[in-house]
Amino acid sequence: MAKKAELVFIPAPAIGHLIPNIEFATRLLDREDRFSVTVLVSSLVGDSSDTAAAYTQLFSASDTRIRFIGLPQINAPFEDFQKSPEKFFTDFIDSHKPYVKEAIIKHLLSDSVPIAGLVLDMFSTSMIDIGNELGVPSYSFFASSAAFLGLVLYLSARGSEEFEESDSETADFFSYLNPVPHRVLPSFCFNKNGGYTTFQNIGKRFKEMKGIFVNTYKELEFHAVESLMKHDHIPPVYTVGPVIDFASRIQTQPSGVGTKRDEIIKWLEDQPPSSVVFLCFGSGGSFREEQLREIAFALEQTGRRFLWSVRKPPPADKFERASDYEGLDEILPRGFLERTKGKGYLCGWAPQKEVLAHRAIGGFVSHCGWNSILESLWFGVPVVTWPMYAEQQINAFQMVKDLGLAVEMRLDYRKGGGELVQADEIARAVECVMDGGDEVRKRVKEASKKSRLALMNGGSSFDAYGRLIEDVLANMR
Repeated sequence: MAKKAELVFIPAPAIGHLIPNIEFATRLLDREDRFSVTVLVSSLVGDSSDTAAAYTQLFSASDTRIRFIGLPQINAPFEDFQKSPEKFFTDFIDSHKPYVKEAIIKHLLSDSVPIAGLVLDMFSTSMIDIGNELGVPSYSFFASSAAFLGLVLYLSARGSEEFEESDSETADFFSYLNPVPHRVLPSFCFNKNGGYTTFQNIGKRFKEMKGIFVNTYKELEFHAVESLMKHDHIPPVYTVGPVIDFASRIQTQPSGVGTKRDEIIKWLEDQPPSSVVFLCFGSGGSFREEQLREIAFALEQTGRRFLWSVRKPPPADKFERASDYEGLDEILPRGFLERTKGKGYLCGWAPQKEVLAHRAIGGFVSHCGWNSILESLWFGVPVVTWPMYAEQQINAFQMVKDLGLAVEMRLDYRKGGGELVQADEIARAVECVMDGGDEVRKRVKEASKKSRLALMNGGSSFDAYGRLIEDVLANMR
């Protein structure tokens, strides 16, 4: 019996990258039994939460088709992360090259396993060098939008000068319909400590790939996808989204919160349809106490029902995720919890997909991470934009200006920027999505239908999987 063709995934050591990579791998295995998958997992020294390791351990127990190989830990200075997270992650993964090569030779080539390709994360593109050494094709699974991929590719051909931060200047990128204000560009575009240069290099390496698998669907980002496919010097692009862990194969909540999850769902069961606004800002989403109080004032001002995931910022000098607060009544406005009892529910971690799927949810105040955007569209819940870091500002811009699928609160908010969003502004945005966003709600419902059709037999993403499978097998040397 012929050995299966192996795909070797090398994701970044962050849960927001790891989960979509594994889910994409699972989709491929569900569709094509000629493949097998190995995931090489790196982890940060000093990351006490180490959610990635916990996730892979739990996943292995539930699905034995994917093999995980842990790479040796390498110490990386936190000060470098503070200067430029993008450069930090690419340098960190780059330092694993000898271990990646050794793992492939020891676990795959020594057993004469045919390798179909390396599937690289945005931050692990330097592993193309290992692929070239071993005569193995390289691909990328791009967990962000097609429009953002276009921006990264655009940067690869731009000059070496960083963008200037400006409230008035705009830039034209081929993958966005509208001119993009500098104020909504990702922070790395202004970063003089290697962030900008890092993404220029990522864009250049993308052009060496045999193909790029993008977590989107053509009907959502028609302009961006078409512009990528028509553009010269860009490898084949396959739209394989939305890649979401629909089955919630593994819950990534902190230990000991199963009861909390049950309480959240039970509370939602008692609320009228589309009556609750959900506020949740991802694994890295947290606010200082002054901002929490403004959010509380806003929610009380609207009188709306709400489910609010309140997260505490991690220590400023450690690789840790946001955690749960203790004693919120000491932080929030005096009497807030009592006055909103029954109408509001405060929690720490929240089961985001289950909440968005619930009939009681009518709006979603979100950080606009791409995973969260795809989930909100899948479940037909309109978003209020409150971006924080990474490419979230330009995601928010695209959702509001290019696609008309979100209600604008802020497009240019940046975590750590010191700005305080006032209660009145938050309240207006919540009222808009819950009461006045009928056009947006209609478009979101339509996008939801299209996202489901894209994955069905004959849909655009279903067909893209078929093409990429045959192309990957044909590219084996």
